[in-house]
Amino acid sequence: RSAQQFTFSEGGGEYNVARGVSRCFGIRASVATALVDNELGHLVHQLIRSSGVDTSNIIWRSFDGIGKEVRNPLYFAERGFGHRSPKACMDRGHSAPSQLTLGDFDWDRIFSNGEIRWFHTGGIFAGLSNTASEVAKQAMISAKKHDVHVSYDPNYRGSLWQDRGGVAAAADLNKNLASHCD
Repeated sequence: RSAQQFTFSEGGGEYNVARGVSRCFGIRASVATALVDNELGHLVHQLIRSSGVDTSNIIWRSFDGIGKEVRNPLYFAERGFGHRSPKACMDRGHSAPSQLTLGDFDWDRIFSNGEIRWFHTGGIFAGLSNTASEVAKQAMISAKKHDVHVSYDPNYRGSLWQDRGGVAAAADLNKNLASHCD
């Protein structure tokens, strides 16, 4: 509430795994997502590239000038202090990743070349929208079909589920998606 400065960094559940694999182990990694074609989107893109993560599976969405139709998601995190716990504020409404739909990615093409050995997704992405969860499931099924190992982080953010059935709906989705994992 009283912050006058922010330190910016890129992040996200699936991307954090890809970045860690790339930086810590020197293993080639890629991210499949969507960004808005504006200055913030290009900043995030450059940060992803600088981490050694391949960006060829990023879908670019047109910017309408104000973010009314599609936006790059923002997540503000504040460290705790003393006895006060950390605080976070999500700003993910109308985000480009939340608007991904079936068919945006050709998963069979992506997984069939034999270069990808592991696919990871999670509950925050799946919780962004009904279509995002369908995209996650489609990717997981395609990965398994091509003998790619699949992992899933059932990470839960209550704010993503406030208008979609709450904890029970998130648990049902997580159980469904986890059934497609190794």
